[in-house]
Amino acid sequence: MRPVELWAPSPEETATTGVAVAGAAREQRRLPVLNLVLFALTLATTTIAGALNAEVSPPDLRANWTSGLPFSLTLMAILLAHEMGHYVLARLHGVRVTLPFFLPGPPFLTGTFGAFIRMKSLPQNRRVLFDVGAAGPWAGVCVAIPAVICGLRLSEIHSIPPSFRGFEFGDSLLFKLLSRCVVGPVPYGFDIMLHPIALAGWFGLLVTVLNLLPVGQLDGGHVIYALFGRRHRWIARGFLVFTVGVGFLGWYGWFLWAVLMVLVGLDHPPTLDHETPLDPRRRLAGWLTLVLFVATFIPVPIRMLEGGSGPRPDELIPATLWFGG
Repeated sequence: MRPVELWAPSPEETATTGVAVAGAAREQRRLPVLNLVLFALTLATTTIAGALNAEVSPPDLRANWTSGLPFSLTLMAILLAHEMGHYVLARLHGVRVTLPFFLPGPPFLTGTFGAFIRMKSLPQNRRVLFDVGAAGPWAGVCVAIPAVICGLRLSEIHSIPPSFRGFEFGDSLLFKLLSRCVVGPVPYGFDIMLHPIALAGWFGLLVTVLNLLPVGQLDGGHVIYALFGRRHRWIARGFLVFTVGVGFLGWYGWFLWAVLMVLVGLDHPPTLDHETPLDPRRRLAGWLTLVLFVATFIPVPIRMLEGGSGPRPDELIPATLWFGG
């Protein structure tokens, strides 16, 4: 039997380790100024976007900016839940991560480009990677679904005038199911004018599906790599072809996403231990996460409608949700 080799740090190594630990402790105690500033800016831009969506004219924003809060607070809560899902699970597994960085955007439609956290250390194995990757979408959707239900209860059904101009929001399977359960069938010629809370919930579900795209280091890429290991390469490339194909259905944003996938990278870097497979419980959760992706996927998320360009009865288009003047 080979004897166990005991190791004791030298004085120099002990001093170096002490400096590193002290530096990490100072980093944890430091006030996250950049995170807070970005959060405040994103709250401001989403509030302005919410007010504009509520038909507040730009000159009246200073007096009526609070009308954008139902939208902005709901959307920020969904984004925060999503990122904190990643953060909490990463910390529980000993993975070093940053606090969430929110990304303010132009103050129209949503007013934000989303949020992200950055891993400072590699996950130990595929099980840890799965927990961290899947926690975000599930945490976000657990806030988005109640928001959609609450918002749909506050929404109103209106007839669609021939001169209608506004946005048509596509239905995912999940949103269509919630709409049918809360509002019921909508007669032809009528549609749902989304309350700001419902609109924020809709965008929250869209954020979920975009993060679950099974490529690279998106949340979906983490899940696919954790489930299938090195075979994720072929899944990512197949989905790239699928994304380009879906782009021809009418939402050219999928072409942009295809370009971003190629630029950022389709492949997922290996974990420190890439051989240990998922246990049965996590494998089931992984397949349920893929079901969540299918349930929230929207082939044509948004398009602008001019007067008279709405769907005809003979078009194979699901009931759509409208928001606009």
